[in-house]
Amino acid sequence: MKTAILMGTLTALLMLAAGLLGLYIGGDPVPYLTIAFALALTINLVAYYKSDKIVLSMYRAKEVEEGDYPQLYQMVRELSGISGMPMPRIAIIPSQNPNAFATGRNENNAVVAVTEGALSLLDSGELRAVLAHELGHVLNRDMFISTMAAVIASIIGYLGQMGWWMSWGRRRNDNNAANMIGFILLLVFIPLASMMIRMAISRDREFGADRKGAEISGQPDMLANALIKLENASVRSPMRNGNQATSSLFIVNPFRSQSLMSLLSTHPPTIRRVEKLNEIAVGMGRPTVYLPQYR
Repeated sequence: MKTAILMGTLTALLMLAAGLLGLYIGGDPVPYLTIAFALALTINLVAYYKSDKIVLSMYRAKEVEEGDYPQLYQMVRELSGISGMPMPRIAIIPSQNPNAFATGRNENNAVVAVTEGALSLLDSGELRAVLAHELGHVLNRDMFISTMAAVIASIIGYLGQMGWWMSWGRRRNDNNAANMIGFILLLVFIPLASMMIRMAISRDREFGADRKGAEISGQPDMLANALIKLENASVRSPMRNGNQATSSLFIVNPFRSQSLMSLLSTHPPTIRRVEKLNEIAVGMGRPTVYLPQYR
């Protein structure tokens, strides 16, 4: 229900941004609302059917065969069997930033992508827990929703930029207070609101995937250890290449630096995720993770 409300709000913001843009440029919002609706529909359809290929190509990820990574395949096959889902495809991302994500529109089209850095940094138990987390995203049907939220938020931001450039010449001498307020809404607050809603969706679903992954692997402590390692590595050496609009797909934000405000993060604070995993670990009779090691 929460996700449905958030997604509905994002769509409403898209239509509001298009309507305001129409008022400022031509005085008639209807054509722009029509264009916005058609554009959102088209992009949603393209993202639905091609999102996995688009995201994988952005990170030069290559699908691999079992003979190339037998241990990795064995882990994914075991975990997918436990969860009762079809065996997903596996891809390797040529990046030393340790991370992972899942993509695809449903269980039958899922791809689990892991960076070379994650394969080097994590031990077998931690890697297994990370893979279970990504399968948790697949089972929770997070991939499609997260992609749609990112796409709509990006469109709203683009409309704000378009409104700035197209109306600057004719509006720069306009002192009408109502026009100024509306323009500020178009340029600043609507894109900001859409960004915050997209982040709220991402944060909520990371907690859900952590829980589902812990249930699949049976080792919430291993996932907590992995999150700490991945977070520390990304703070020390963020990913240099990639699109920050896709940061919500990764298990930890690969572009994150210590200077970023937690309010603007696409992920919950790692320390909160570890605390929740410790609660799950207690219920399973598993060890808890010592939080001060997070730094």
